[in-house]
Amino acid sequence: MEIQTIGIVGAGQMGNGIAHVMALAGYDVLLTDVSEDAMSAAMDTIEGNMKRQVGRGKISEEDQQAAFARIKTTPTLTDLGKSDLIIEAATERETVKQAIFEDLIPHLKPTTILTSNTSSISITRLASRTDRPEKFMGFHFMNPVPVMQLVELIRGIATDEETFNACKEVVERLNKTAASAEDFPAFIVNRILMPMINEAVYTLYEGVGNVKSIDSSMKLGANHPMGPLELADFIGLDTCLAIMNVLHDGLADTKYRPCPLLTKYVEAGWLGRKTERGFYDYRGDEPVPTR
Repeated sequence: MEIQTIGIVGAGQMGNGIAHVMALAGYDVLLTDVSEDAMSAAMDTIEGNMKRQVGRGKISEEDQQAAFARIKTTPTLTDLGKSDLIIEAATERETVKQAIFEDLIPHLKPTTILTSNTSSISITRLASRTDRPEKFMGFHFMNPVPVMQLVELIRGIATDEETFNACKEVVERLNKTAASAEDFPAFIVNRILMPMINEAVYTLYEGVGNVKSIDSSMKLGANHPMGPLELADFIGLDTCLAIMNVLHDGLADTKYRPCPLLTKYVEAGWLGRKTERGFYDYRGDEPVPTR
C-alpha cells in the first residue's frame, strides 16, 4: 500500500504542523477547514515556519519552495475523498470527529486509510462508526509537529497489519519515531503527562506552592524544559481538561479526577496562550503568573 496523497481535516495548530512535515517529506497535501480564515492563517504559518527552517540551515530554499507548493487548501471536506491517507485533526470532541468521518465515507476510495490525531478518544469507537474499521487507526502527533520527534500509532481492535505498516512507513519517511500504543484512554504520552499536569494544578489549588514556585521546582528540580503549568497553557487548558475527563470516565479511577481549579479556569475562558490568559497572563511583554 503506497501512500502519496495526504488529506488533512483541520487547519489549526496541529493540522498546519502535520501539513508542513508531510509536504517536506514529499507528499501532496490537501488541507481543509470549516473556516476560510483558518486555512489562510495556516498557510501563512507554514510558510513562516518553513522560512525559519531555511534561515537555520535545516532545509534549503529550493526544498522550502517545493514543499510549500505541494500544499493545497479546499473548503470542501469531500474533496479529500481521493486521498490515500486522511488525518483528522479537528477539535477534540468525539461528536465532531464522528460527523467528519460520516460526511467523508461516501466519497472515499476503497483503499483510503482513515486516521485521527486524537490525543485521547477511543480509536475503536471512532472506527466502529465508519465503513472501514480495519483501515482506521490513531495517528497522534506531538505539538509542535515540525519539532517533536514522536508519533503515537494506535491500533483499534479491528485495525489490520497492512494499515499499521503503511502508517509506520509514513512516520519513517518523516524522519520521526513511531511508538505503538494500545487503544486505552489517552494512550501513552497523555496517560502519563496529563495526570502530572493535573497534580500540579492540585498543588496550586491546595496552596502548596504558587505558579512560579511550582514551575521553577519542576524545571530546576526535575530538569523539565517547561514547568507543568506553563506546559498546560501551551497545550490549552480546555484540551487538558478534556483529556482528564476521558481518563476519569474511561478508567473510572478517582486518581484521574480533574482538579476543580482547572475546571474553573476553563469556565472563565482562560485557556492558556491561545486566549492570552491561563496560569499566566500573556498580554504584556512578559508572562505574569495569575495566582
